[in-house]
Amino acid sequence: MKQAMVVINGGSSSIKFTLFALQSGARLAVLALGAIEKLNSSPHLQAYDHNGALLTERTWPIPTSHAVLLAALIDWVDAHLAGARLVAAGHRVAHGGMTFSAPVVITPSVLAGLQALIPLAPMHQPHNLAPIEALQASHPGLVQVACFDTAFHGTNPEISRLYGLPRALSAEGLRRYGFHGLSYEFIAQALPAYAAQAPQARVIVAHLGSGASLCAMVGGQSVASTMGFSALDGVPMGTRCGAIDPGIVLYLLKEKNLSADALETLLYQQCGLLGVSGISNDVRTLLASAAPAAREAIDLFVYRIVREIGSLAAAAGGLDTLVFTAGVGEHAPEIRASVCEQSAWLGIVLDPVANAAGGPCISAASSRVAVWVIGTDEDLVIARHTTALLPGADANHDANATAPSIVSTTPRRR
Repeated sequence: MKQAMVVINGGSSSIKFTLFALQSGARLAVLALGAIEKLNSSPHLQAYDHNGALLTERTWPIPTSHAVLLAALIDWVDAHLAGARLVAAGHRVAHGGMTFSAPVVITPSVLAGLQALIPLAPMHQPHNLAPIEALQASHPGLVQVACFDTAFHGTNPEISRLYGLPRALSAEGLRRYGFHGLSYEFIAQALPAYAAQAPQARVIVAHLGSGASLCAMVGGQSVASTMGFSALDGVPMGTRCGAIDPGIVLYLLKEKNLSADALETLLYQQCGLLGVSGISNDVRTLLASAAPAAREAIDLFVYRIVREIGSLAAAAGGLDTLVFTAGVGEHAPEIRASVCEQSAWLGIVLDPVANAAGGPCISAASSRVAVWVIGTDEDLVIARHTTALLPGADANHDANATAPSIVSTTPRRR
């Protein structure tokens, strides 16, 4: 019987998934993909086949619990296996802490370890673990694999991981981790197809979406990232504050009498583009707005990205290649143009026509830095790692190496 696996990315506002068929030679082919979005307002499922044709659409009344929505998604996956047997599930897990530095098969002890990391990623980790627990209940014995957004940054120099904190606190795990590692891993593997010398070069990847970060790579390995202990750090994001003076947190606690929960809600859900503009967390909405506050939010977003590029170029010892990826990075030419123009001191020269067309190469021939637009595919990275950990998989499989034998026909998620 044919075999299939599902990749699930469980979040607080959406549950995304891709259903893969496992083919000979460890090849992967997409059977379906989709998401339940707006979990907290008007839950809405859309699923597509490998050609991007709509397979199903469904809405639920409010309120509908995450548990009910997860169960409905699992039932839908079971009903659309196309005669295949579900043999594995791969999951994006935000935080691996100091313990989990590579993808791992989930056992009771592993799950307990991941639950212990919830305080390090309180807005992400519980939602990442919920699909694992749901599948354990509905599909006991199914091989499940956790893939970590922090793992790719395990190659960062030790000095880059430290804060100016007492050594005992650093030993407890209060240190820099970095996130969006699954996206960066995909770009590191995909880049040779665009520029043969790029993997050996000094590369900065800008993962710009509702959550945003940048990563510096040398020789295809992460050497620095804008996110640190949490996914709040770095550039301002859709609703997250980005890097702020810790004194602001103390002020809010002591002078504004915010509780820890209220402060968490503020920093994760009410800041960033939404907080500065007072209009929206969506870059598209802000770019289309004539409101001065919308323009200021965009200007701040670009300014912080440009500053971080300078910092990461210093960490990498220079810059040869800049890559834009994720929703904003792939689809907002205005943001790319502003970032490149303000980074001209690095030798970046933009090709406006290529940028407007979406690339993939958007730098001019005279540019000392090659600039690319490359779509990311975290689900494929997770599927690849999950395949490698299935019983009978090649024990010599290198989880960090490029795997040309694994292909995907993933359509762009809508």
